[in-house]
Amino acid sequence: MAESKKSRSAAPPPTRKTSLYRLQQDEGNPDLRALVRRRYLDREGFQARPVEHGPVRGLLVTGTITPGPADWCAALAELTGLEVSEENHTSFGLLLVRTEHHVYALSHGMGHLMIEPARIDPGFGIRFAVRCLDKDRITKVRRQVMDARGRSDENSVASGEHIRGFGIEEFGEIVSQVAGRISGVPLTFTGDGDRTAHITGNDRSVKLRLSQSPEGLMRDLRAVEEVCARPDPLPEFEFITQVRPLPGASDLAQRLNERLDTMLGSSNPGRVALAVPSECRERFDQAETYRVTVAGRRETVSELDADILTNAVRTRPPGKRLEELRKGKVQMFSDTELREAISGAVSAKKWLAAEVTEDHVHYFLWQGQWYEVGAEYLKAVNRRVTELLGRPSGVTLPPWSEGDEGAYNKKAANREGYVHLDKNNVRTKRLKGGGWEVCDLLGPEGQLIHVKKAPTGTAPLNHLFAQAMMCAETLHYDTEARTKFTAKLDEIAPDHPADRDFAEPTVVLGILLKEGEPVTADSLFSFAQISLLHTDNVLKGLGARLEVVSIRR
Repeated sequence: MAESKKSRSAAPPPTRKTSLYRLQQDEGNPDLRALVRRRYLDREGFQARPVEHGPVRGLLVTGTITPGPADWCAALAELTGLEVSEENHTSFGLLLVRTEHHVYALSHGMGHLMIEPARIDPGFGIRFAVRCLDKDRITKVRRQVMDARGRSDENSVASGEHIRGFGIEEFGEIVSQVAGRISGVPLTFTGDGDRTAHITGNDRSVKLRLSQSPEGLMRDLRAVEEVCARPDPLPEFEFITQVRPLPGASDLAQRLNERLDTMLGSSNPGRVALAVPSECRERFDQAETYRVTVAGRRETVSELDADILTNAVRTRPPGKRLEELRKGKVQMFSDTELREAISGAVSAKKWLAAEVTEDHVHYFLWQGQWYEVGAEYLKAVNRRVTELLGRPSGVTLPPWSEGDEGAYNKKAANREGYVHLDKNNVRTKRLKGGGWEVCDLLGPEGQLIHVKKAPTGTAPLNHLFAQAMMCAETLHYDTEARTKFTAKLDEIAPDHPADRDFAEPTVVLGILLKEGEPVTADSLFSFAQISLLHTDNVLKGLGARLEVVSIRR
């Protein structure tokens, strides 16, 4: 009995927190050196040694870089008048281990920089995490919103909470990292059954404690493989796996680039549309002029659409079209003389969104990166969008004849119960400069109507969705802006029955698509659908109702 108690209280086998990558080898090339960047294999002071130690078979690459004095030495010397001479030492350690099924890389120090990026198995860390995490003990989530704003954020909870407590939306958010406690996985660290392990999985690797003995390490790797081989993620995490980014250097991403390059050579490239890069989103609605420099040509346009970019590269040789867009630039100006730049010169590739289907799998290019989107996810998005577009509305909008949005809004307001508010901006201490355009029209029951002509692409729709969200958020949170708006309304239309509190407003999007076709799930680009659902979720959180009205020609 005494010996049994002693065994239970004995220290567990030693483990070490390690970043673990799964690597992909070229068929027919078993040399592990091919998975390491050549410049480190050839670098002075680095060595690559084969490993045959117990059950471990692989390759160890180590080295140290001493680049000289730290860059802060001169600054401190100048501030203090004292000599400061300290050096940085950057160490690299990478162990490649082969199992029956895969090759893994254990990174130490800056060892991950030595891995050939195209050989990293994309999504490995997320794939492992969503199959073994305790849904009630999640400590960190990093995600990116796939909408007009391209927002990224990270939330942490020290003690852990349910995955749904992080407020992740079912549609339109990419989870790129998730951390928390796991149990039930027979790792060395959890071998006594009394401890849970904390892991962090991202779209490249998983950070976890691995055994420091050769036999224990191989057992741990087999345990990781068993988890990843499970056919489905845990039900609470299934939505996370529906959209995943692809590493830019991966073979799949390169193949998709080749497909898109071929599409760009056609007079009708298909599902390619204009999108707004996140760094341009904030001031996109102020742009009067765009300077486009692509494939050696420079032109200035007052309206930017996808055709301007695709036409510029259509006649370039195969394999060069997408590269020309990547090197090309688009810059926004708030004037027509190109004197007032309101953005940097952003890669033209980031101004395009595209859809490609391969082997019945859907891939999307957004913000210059490829994403894989599950078929069930797209079906669910399509279903939700169809339900949203089917909501009845008390707003009717007349057909759109020739003319710009300003002329159309005046025409639409020239009916009983409607109020023209286009360009009738509200200015406050916060909303200075051009002020805040609440909406284009006020409907007969106080509906806040935003009108947009969207003949091509997603950019005008992204602008429209951003306007709708800003409208609802400002009315909800900004007391001064709401007070000034209601005062303006009392002045313009004192007898209008609109509820001046706007506590539960109805926001209406009036959309004219190309040729006046109806707004349906099929007529909207997929990312526009996702952005629309995200807008609806934001408005619901503010107590607002969203409706969409198609405008005919």
